Amino acid sequence: MPMPGELPKDAEQAKQGLFSYAKAWGENPLPPMLLATLITAQHLRPFQTIPMLFPPILVFSSYLNVQGFKKDSAGLMSAWSMAYFVLARRRQVKLGQKFTARGATRGVTMGLCAVNAVAGGWAYWKGNRDEIKPLVGGK
Repeated sequence: MPMPGELPKDAEQAKQGLFSYAKAWGENPLPPMLLATLITAQHLRPFQTIPMLFPPILVFSSYLNVQGFKKDSAGLMSAWSMAYFVLARRRQVKLGQKFTARGATRGVTMGLCAVNAVAGGWAYWKGNRDEIKPLVGGK
C-alpha cells in the first residue's frame, strides 16, 4: 500500500483508497493500545472507576489482534471506542478548559475514539474469519 504522498506503482494499488486504509487501521493492534493509554492518562489521577473499566478491554482487544483474531478484535475495539465516546461526550467542558494539556488529551482521545469506531466497524464488516485450528486435540 503506497503512502499518501507516493504515486501507485500499478493499477491495483491505485484502486486502494480510503476504505482500504480504514480496514488496515481497524486490523492494527496499535490503535486500541494507544486509546487505552490515553484513557488511563486522563482518569487515573484522580481515579475514576467507570472510565477506568475501558482500558483493560481495549488492551484485550489488542491482544486478540496479535493472536490472529483480527475481525473479532476490530469489532471489540469499535464497540468499546464508541461506548467511551458516548460516555465522554456527556461531560460538558468549559471553553477555557479545552486549551489546557488535559483538554488537549481529552480532544485527542475523543478523536481517536471516533476514528477507531468507524475504522473498526468497517474492518469488522468487511473482514473474514480464517479457519482457526484448535491448539489441542484438533485435526
